[in-house]
Amino acid sequence: MERRDFLKKCIMVVAGASVPLSALTLVDPKKVFADNPDIQWAFLVDTNKCVGCGFCVKACKTENDIPFEAHVSRTWVERYVYTKDDRRYVDSPNAALNGFTESRVDLGRGEFKEIDPANVGKAFFVPKLCNHCSSPACTQVCPVGATYKTDDGVVLVDRSWCIGCGYCIMACPYAARFFHPVYHVADKCTFCYHRLSKGLDSACVNACPFGARKMGNIHDKNDPITQIIMNERVGVLKDEFGTKPQAFYIGLAQEVR
Repeated sequence: MERRDFLKKCIMVVAGASVPLSALTLVDPKKVFADNPDIQWAFLVDTNKCVGCGFCVKACKTENDIPFEAHVSRTWVERYVYTKDDRRYVDSPNAALNGFTESRVDLGRGEFKEIDPANVGKAFFVPKLCNHCSSPACTQVCPVGATYKTDDGVVLVDRSWCIGCGYCIMACPYAARFFHPVYHVADKCTFCYHRLSKGLDSACVNACPFGARKMGNIHDKNDPITQIIMNERVGVLKDEFGTKPQAFYIGLAQEVR
């Protein structure tokens, strides 16, 4: 029996009797900051600049070995359409891999909605990805420590340790995790940590032709990203969960979840 199968069986037995100790361990963001006070990576999305082209999704899948044909992605773009008769529609066909080539809204399950352009009140795009929270729920529920947080604030998954239990996928309030279609373990955005550690931008930031995505060190007060976050009106997704997300948004509509 392989180690992964053995651990998975053990978890199933233990889960029926008690809650894993790791599920009760909270991450103290102050301690994380103290470990490396000079670096804390953050992400900034300007929704006013996103045009839904899908270049970021293509770049992400190519860089991180996520099959194009798989209906999962480390990052995706959502389209929001508000009509004048007070109806709201949200779609993200194939994570916006090929952009939004049709005016009709994808309702899912093969159903589409044609919307009269004259009835559109407003429409916009919102890129999404892992929020690399300061107090991530995913690390708290992982029973084997496969999901962890680096000293510079990036949440990662160790594929060699992951047993595929799915606890972290269920715990994430942002639906940013999924099972990798090839490796069959939990997967998510890593801020392209392999590039970041070499001084490079993430693949999606590098691919965006309009500068809608940016990364920076929020512990550097002179970093342009920090200046925007500290001095301008920015928002985060689902702040009420208390996870302290490190993905910030300019122009975030309150209805966006």
